[in-house]
Amino acid sequence: MDELSFPHPVLELILGTIVMIVIIFVHGLGLRTINQKFSKAWVQVNDATPHWRLNVLLAFTIAGFAALHFTETLLWAIPIYSMGLVPSMRDSYYYVLESYTTLGEGAVSLPDRWRLIGPIIAMSGLFTFGWTVSVLVNIMTEFGKLDRLRAKRRRNV
Repeated sequence: MDELSFPHPVLELILGTIVMIVIIFVHGLGLRTINQKFSKAWVQVNDATPHWRLNVLLAFTIAGFAALHFTETLLWAIPIYSMGLVPSMRDSYYYVLESYTTLGEGAVSLPDRWRLIGPIIAMSGLFTFGWTVSVLVNIMTEFGKLDRLRAKRRRNV
């Protein structure tokens, strides 16, 4: 059997960790880009900005977060499929999504000699989702500040 079919557990952990680091790096770049676009739009917001424009800004920001996570999971799925560890790209992507989100349904699994990859994918999902949530909390704090400002102005009128 070739080395890719039956890796040593340390090799499996090293390869998984390298991919996880790449995923987290990509996540940082993506979050920064999304946050910069949000900030650029947010400085244009004032008390007269219509609610629908704010809602569109929030929707586009959330869509950016979702696209970033889908891209990251694809970056996990491609090598898993390319190495022949699952029969189809769809199965590979499903496996990664279920591991990344820690759903762990188990409908698709990797060969026993590669099963350590699943928890590493889950770790990357925990890191990246946590990071995304922290950025989203910051963004929602900005919305809350604007809402309070508008409420105070309405009260004083």
